[in-house]
Amino acid sequence: MKSVKFLSVVAAGALAATAAFAAAPVKTVDSTKGKVLAGENGMTLYTFKKDVKGVSNCNGDCAKNWPPLMAAGDAKADGAYSIIDRKDGTKQWAKDGMPLYFWVKDKKTGDITGDGVGGNWELAKP
Repeated sequence: MKSVKFLSVVAAGALAATAAFAAAPVKTVDSTKGKVLAGENGMTLYTFKKDVKGVSNCNGDCAKNWPPLMAAGDAKADGAYSIIDRKDGTKQWAKDGMPLYFWVKDKKTGDITGDGVGGNWELAKP
């Protein structure tokens, strides 16, 4: 009987770890324009108007200034959050199909200095 209880606890722990890992690495933070999506590091996330659902068009120099919210190779889609394949073969998180990015000039939680840059970047909203 003890071994059955132990196995149940181990199985439940493994399931919880898998469920926690599957969730997109985002949270909601406050900004001067209300609540915005941010990475686990607290930095604001953005979407790019030149992207289309499921496709990132920000590569090369663009991705140096707008680093993608990368997804681990074994990450799993979760609700509104999906994973897209980038041109370089890496994986990136997307919300409602739109790839998510950071902006290199944001320095602290709640910064939204990338909003509207070049008329192409928008805050990612929860």
